[in-house]
Formats: sequence, structure tokens, C-alpha cells
Amino acid sequence: MKISNAAIKKIVKKSNVQISESAANAIARLLEKKARTIAKYAVKRAKKNGRSSVLSEDVDYYRLKFGD
Repeated sequence: MKISNAAIKKIVKKSNVQISESAANAIARLLEKKARTIAKYAVKRAKKNGRSSVLSEDVDYYRLKFGD
């Protein structure tokens, strides 16, 4: 999975500042790592509950347990 630098730049642009390519890349890498962590937890929780599908409640449970 690759979060695009363009997506990061679009988010930052809303704050009326510019962002370098390397900074956008660094943010994208951090978000990708966090997304992998959340996804792994959600899959584990779905399997624990006897489901083969991850539901939004699995992701929400991660947020409630560990915060943002």
C-alpha cells in the first residue's frame, strides 16, 4: 500500500502552508505503518470473534483501546 504524497500535500495545503516532497513522504510512511498496525489488530479481532470479515467496529475498537 502506498499513500500518495499528493494526498498528504492536499491535506497540508488546507492549512495554507507548503510541504516538501521529503516531508510528505515521511508523513505517508508513518500513516502506512499505522494503517498496517490497525489492520493487523482488526483482522485479529475479527478472527477472534469468528468472522472472516473485518468490520468498522473492529477498527473503532482499536481506537477506543489504544487512542488515535
